[in-house]
Amino acid sequence: MSTGYTEGEPIRDTKAPDGPIEERWEKRKFSAKLVNPANKRKLHVIVVGTGLAGGSAAATLGELGYNVTSFCYQDTPRRAHSIAAQGGINAAKNYRGDGDSIYRLFYDTVKGGDFRARESNVYRLAQVSVNIIDQAVAQGVPFAREYGGLLDTRSFGGAQVSRTFYARGQTGQQLLLGAYQALERQIAAGTVKMHTRHEMLDLIVSEGRARGVIVRDMVTGEIERHVADAVVLASGGYGNVFFLSTNAKGCNTTAIWRAHRRGAMFANPCYTQIHPTCIPVSGDHQSKLTLMSESLRNDGRVWVPLKAGDTRPASAIPEEERDYYLERIYPAFGNLVPRDIASRAAKNVCDEGRGVGPGGLGVYLDFADAIRRLGREAVEKKYGNLFEMYERITGEDPYSQPMRIYPAVHYTMGGLWVDYDLQSTIPGLFVIGEANFSDHGANRLGASALMQGLSDGYFVLPTTIGDYLANGPYGEVDEEDVTEAEAEVRQKIEKLLTNNGTRTADSYHRELGKIMWEYCGMERTEESLRKALERIPELREEFWQNVKVSGEADELNQALERAGRVGDFFDLAELMCIDALHRTESCGGHFRAESQDADGEALRDDENFSYVAAWEYGEQGPILHKEDLDYEYVKMSQRSYK
Repeated sequence: MSTGYTEGEPIRDTKAPDGPIEERWEKRKFSAKLVNPANKRKLHVIVVGTGLAGGSAAATLGELGYNVTSFCYQDTPRRAHSIAAQGGINAAKNYRGDGDSIYRLFYDTVKGGDFRARESNVYRLAQVSVNIIDQAVAQGVPFAREYGGLLDTRSFGGAQVSRTFYARGQTGQQLLLGAYQALERQIAAGTVKMHTRHEMLDLIVSEGRARGVIVRDMVTGEIERHVADAVVLASGGYGNVFFLSTNAKGCNTTAIWRAHRRGAMFANPCYTQIHPTCIPVSGDHQSKLTLMSESLRNDGRVWVPLKAGDTRPASAIPEEERDYYLERIYPAFGNLVPRDIASRAAKNVCDEGRGVGPGGLGVYLDFADAIRRLGREAVEKKYGNLFEMYERITGEDPYSQPMRIYPAVHYTMGGLWVDYDLQSTIPGLFVIGEANFSDHGANRLGASALMQGLSDGYFVLPTTIGDYLANGPYGEVDEEDVTEAEAEVRQKIEKLLTNNGTRTADSYHRELGKIMWEYCGMERTEESLRKALERIPELREEFWQNVKVSGEADELNQALERAGRVGDFFDLAELMCIDALHRTESCGGHFRAESQDADGEALRDDENFSYVAAWEYGEQGPILHKEDLDYEYVKMSQRSYK
């Protein structure tokens, strides 16, 4: 693949209704074709992934009466990465009476995404958010409550209202257990067949439709073919392309990347979220990073020494020699600015030589004021498990000294392109949760990932997939198409196992991650991206010639699993850099150093880049299809949190 690309025809979302924005989702639900209960039993849907999006989707489709087959690579659906989400889930309930509304959540999300998201999708997300909380409470999710028994909420970045519902620092875990219970109920009822320890390695496309998947049993090594009337991908994001990220080690891009190779367009791959509240890197031994919840920025104050090179302990630096830089630069939002802004601000003060800790790559997150104001017991009640986790990892007590944090790769706003129905450019292939691109624009507000995953799985997909399935069943799948997909999977496995090189897949992954972080990380330039686009193809070629994969195909072989995923990361990394190079503006998580205002803030170019970049896979290089973004309800403006 060259560093260039070709431009194809524009792309358009034809499923989003017109008319008043608050009526569009109801209008689409009414216009969608229905499937009667007897016909649902004849229809088969495959769901890949069992996190909040996949687990809730499989459970809901099973409850509706469809035949569902669910796959996850973990040993249980409970280990999906959604379990790691800590801080909370947004919903426009306005229990606090502080001015929140569906429209305000919609506005904050569009603005937070730096005006690079679709209005129709975001408004629907805000509407559905209120239903998610009711659903979760009915399932027994133990949200925090106020003294009077009402559900409690707290603030999160990018909002001036308290709309984030939470269960201490375990919100993702508790919500996943709710979805898991619903999923297990359907497994027991026989509507869902669960396949754990199975990894999707290709998509079966027949007569232009997604008709199934090729999977590998990760215990026995057996290659299996599964066909259906529709396929749903809920396989998460691709942040591990950077090697070091807050994602679980198993998180990968294989499912969506191989669907992309089969014809599903990949949208906005360069939009990567850097989370500002991560425990700093401590050495070359690390294989992942640990996130400290954004909820900590409610009560923790972020600061660095006023003078460069000040290596005194935090306790020895008097108040007048501290720079609470977020409160200084952004007085309206303070420590609760959105993630992209907080991350770049941390990088800037560290680049000035004012960072703290080893290598000067850290800033303080200080709870001294909160402990004095609220008392240790109240702080412990809100954040106790997070403080305990921090102490276990660092050996430092955050009750008596400030936490040290630094930005790290966390979430990816890009993903497979989908229309309003969450259907990709391959008919019958639906994509939900972080695996799609649809709701966050160029930057995701904190506590919105759980909201989108459950919105897609519980409420949106079960309606829109019915419109597609109403024309099914789609008949027998052409055996040649299945055989071809399976043969390609076996060929790739054979190539990896017979290579007999000298380096592990992990060593290549680590090197790729360093290239991506240095050249396509928090800050990108034309020069850095061109360097990456020179180095990535060279390293990829070396990988395929020199990677060493021990073991056999027909056994449990984690080296083989990792090597296949790393091979896909190389291809994705190249597309990410091409996308970042072509977008010569700054927006949200995509910061081009050449495009900033006098204050160092991201400078958009709405005239030339107010579009979704949807990339088609081409053997001679990627093909760009643009989906223009039109704003009827939110006026595009320079984003300001001051």
